[in-house]
Amino acid sequence: MSPRNAISLREEKNAPLGAFLGSDGAGVDRIAPFEKWLGSTVTVGHTYLPGERWPAIEGGNGFLDPWARWRTADRNRMFVLNVPMITPNEDGLNDEVVSSLLRGGAAGAFDRHFAALAANLVKAGLNDTIIVPGWEMNGATYNSRCRPNPEAWKLYWRRIVTLMRAVPGARFRFDYTANRGRDAVAWPDCYPGDDVVDIIGLDSYDQPAGADFATFISEPNGLQAQADFAKEHGKPISFPEWGLFRNGDNPAFIQGMHDWIVTHDVVYQTITDYCPHGVWRCSGNPDSSSLYRRLFSGVVIPPAPPVTQTPAPSPETPTTPPPASTAPSPGAPNPGMPNPGTPGPAAPGPGAPAPASSGPPAAGPVSPSPAPAGPSSPPPAEPPAPAPSPSPSPAPQPASPAPSPGAGAGSPSPGPAEQKTPLAPGSGTPPPGARVLARATRL
Repeated sequence: MSPRNAISLREEKNAPLGAFLGSDGAGVDRIAPFEKWLGSTVTVGHTYLPGERWPAIEGGNGFLDPWARWRTADRNRMFVLNVPMITPNEDGLNDEVVSSLLRGGAAGAFDRHFAALAANLVKAGLNDTIIVPGWEMNGATYNSRCRPNPEAWKLYWRRIVTLMRAVPGARFRFDYTANRGRDAVAWPDCYPGDDVVDIIGLDSYDQPAGADFATFISEPNGLQAQADFAKEHGKPISFPEWGLFRNGDNPAFIQGMHDWIVTHDVVYQTITDYCPHGVWRCSGNPDSSSLYRRLFSGVVIPPAPPVTQTPAPSPETPTTPPPASTAPSPGAPNPGMPNPGTPGPAAPGPGAPAPASSGPPAAGPVSPSPAPAGPSSPPPAEPPAPAPSPSPSPAPQPASPAPSPGAGAGSPSPGPAEQKTPLAPGSGTPPPGARVLARATRL
């Protein structure tokens, strides 16, 4: 069954369009060339806070500045920010440690970092940011995951949202985003409540190998389940990450995602644009690139007046919600940088087993690939991820300023880890280099 026959097309809607093009200022610099290549206006800027230490969660050290300049220059634009709930977010902490940190978060151990983040966002004019805390919580890729302690995870999410909404001037929306499919746990089991969720998101990649788009619609906790759950709870949906993966250059997946997006109430959608997932900076997907360009081009939105700067409140911690009565305090979490005993194994690379823990194994895309050079004068590349996994041979990267068309998560099958958040400025890490992705391999 073709993707078009798999769904019933209704009146098409142009969901705000974006692409993940880099975490720091490099991502901002690539937006205009991507727009020119596509022939449509990019109105969604999307990035990830560094996740290796707690001060980075506050969004300081100038990390937000280029995104703030881009967002506030045009009222039509929106900014989406993925925020880790635990640091380090990608170092493979074991379930016992994660559970302890979740209990600590639910009891208020890390309040000041999220209060500072909210104040910094408001001060930068980003008070209407869409915030995605603890994304892909149903998997085992990140330490901000739900499986070790679902009840504490939900209480912690509620605390973060309540705290950030309390900052004067804040108009944030909160996006509850899981991996498509069951993954390590069923994502509805982690849902923290309608009063603290504004959007129901899914990260949707073309996997497992051999699956067609109809499968992605009908699978347990798949696209149809997302649409039904969102309708039941009175929420719109989003696709913060989507792209190619296990089935190579697959135009049918591009067609299917397009048709699904334009026939549903989608707040925004951002394709992951680096190899093997992307269509602009990855030369290995020419057919998908051509179709993406045809399907998503031609939506030109005239610039709107700049956003009026909201007076910033003092960055002092606002009134915080009371500690969750049902969440026990951890032994002694250190809000500066947790060091809870012996950590679990480092995130495994492709072909390696997932970190040992109770419950079903992890699911999510894995494909280490250095970020290609930028389309024009190349901006600085993101710093390297903390523990890059060995990479399979990546798709060839464009050498010229105009990138060649080019190439991932979601679906219930086991596998090991992804690294998307950049290292924090001033963290004492090696000089900036190629960004590495290492996601959970699916069978």
